[in-house]
Amino acid sequence: MDRAQKEQLVEDLGQIFESSGVVVVARYEGMTVAEMQDLRAQMREVGGSVRVAKNKLAKIALEGKPCESIAEYLEGMTVLAYSEDPVAAAKVVDKYAKGNDKLVILGGAMGETALDVAGVKAVAGMPSREELIASIAGCIAAPASNIAGAIGAPASNIASILSTIEEKAA
Repeated sequence: MDRAQKEQLVEDLGQIFESSGVVVVARYEGMTVAEMQDLRAQMREVGGSVRVAKNKLAKIALEGKPCESIAEYLEGMTVLAYSEDPVAAAKVVDKYAKGNDKLVILGGAMGETALDVAGVKAVAGMPSREELIASIAGCIAAPASNIAGAIGAPASNIASILSTIEEKAA
């Protein structure tokens, strides 16, 4: 890799560190290419990405960034998992690490907040953006459906009473 490519990589990593809602650092020693592709596919499904970069270049890219604290985890064979959604990358990496002991979570960052292994697992346990939106939509829709049911109930009660009277008369 020549100097220009390294500079471009450092710039790309810097953009990732600035724009990501969460960055998770994990050790991937012993993982096969197929396992890494599977992890990447799962990350793409939730809008995240997985990146393997030289630790030295990643540390240079981290300088002055909000998640600079993850530099301490960049030792050995590390992979960066990140997503704009503050929960998505942590969920995927945590789930994948439970099924594959070759992927070991080292820590991460959520903006300026440094996360240790327990912190990453705690973030992974939180509901995702989509789950929160669905929950809020359900809360907003519930009163409206209750009102509609209350308004429609007297009419349906009258209709059933009339139906019963008609059946008895026949």
